[in-house]
Amino acid sequence: MSDRLDDLERRIDELRAGVRKAMRARDGVRARVLRAELRSAEHAWDALVSGDQPAKEEPPRLVTVREQVHQGLRLLGAAAQPRLIVAVSTAFFGGTISSSRLTSLRRDEERSFRSSPFGRPYYLCAALTDRLSPARGLLTLSTWPLERRVVGPLSPRVDFLTCAIAVAEQKADDERADRLLLRMARNIPGATDGTLGPPDPGRVAEAARAELRVHADRDTRDRAELAERAAAQLGDTARLFGAATLSTIKKENAK
Repeated sequence: MSDRLDDLERRIDELRAGVRKAMRARDGVRARVLRAELRSAEHAWDALVSGDQPAKEEPPRLVTVREQVHQGLRLLGAAAQPRLIVAVSTAFFGGTISSSRLTSLRRDEERSFRSSPFGRPYYLCAALTDRLSPARGLLTLSTWPLERRVVGPLSPRVDFLTCAIAVAEQKADDERADRLLLRMARNIPGATDGTLGPPDPGRVAEAARAELRVHADRDTRDRAELAERAAAQLGDTARLFGAATLSTIKKENAK
């Protein structure tokens, strides 16, 4: 119980800080999503402290596809394609999802948001392109700031390197994790030593960071500009799921 309380208290502190940061940045979408997640964490803390727990142990709850995708994205920390999310979920969380099951997931999330805005602690949403439209096949989390949910010219490479670092730093005694890291390492100069065995995670992370330093400043500037445009031109729904057309942006901006 003590460990669980500590985890919840740390999460509550992180969420409160995130809300304050979002308010300072005038990011209303992120602030509302984080407040909803904060309320959920506080309710869990209250229940644990009051001892309002089941009298007997309940059977393990099945983790939904939505929750498995959320786990994968939180580990990766950047916009990712379904096949990478599935690989991460399988390697590190024992996931059971397939890429095909993610096809309609973002549309389901958008419908849920439209019917009850900010009714969930988080939403699985689209990355936004330089046209502020949804990026094909790239998923993000609504709790991330806009700068992390938009993609500029260098963002696909930056996000790949970010994901590679996250995978390299995640400890897992599973050969599927080794295979995933090897596939990623082959696309990063200097990340492998040319042998057929599993790559050294430290070497992969170091090589990814070295290349990331080359692109980071330019990508950060591009994303900041895109995020500023999105915040100024889009309404709540389009900020999460993208604007389909220029006319959509005009309609959202007129509200």
